[in-house]
Amino acid sequence: MPLDVEPPAPPELDTAVDASDYDDVDVDTSEYRREELEAFLQDGAWEQAFTEWAETTDLDETAFGIVRELGLVEQFDFFWDDFAQRVGYHAPGLPEDWRERSLHPDLNSWDTVSGINAGMAELGRTVSETLKADYVDWQTDPDLPDDLPEFGDE
Repeated sequence: MPLDVEPPAPPELDTAVDASDYDDVDVDTSEYRREELEAFLQDGAWEQAFTEWAETTDLDETAFGIVRELGLVEQFDFFWDDFAQRVGYHAPGLPEDWRERSLHPDLNSWDTVSGINAGMAELGRTVSETLKADYVDWQTDPDLPDDLPEFGDE
């Protein structure tokens, strides 16, 4: 059953964050183009992707309420990965010590924590794909190594 909630406001992207500092991101660039990506998010990419994600997510309204109350949406980061020619992302998640930290009164099972973490990763992927497919049209020429093998017809 689709998640029946209004899309939250898109996250504000921090231009000072170095994406290579994330544990879950492998990126080799210094130009993240966050200002342009943030403008795309505000111009409809976020709502478009969120609506698509909400149609298929396993999160229910209670779990998404926890996401909102903990401010997880605001913690998303999106950035341009010039080498891979993609919109990279860092999805927020709940820590392993969520129980000890008493993060939220409705957070009471690993199933809920896992569902939220998976849902946030899926939302990040959906937004990233939407940005790349429908908004980003940057043509770049990354500095590729000289020793790449050549494939093709011989």
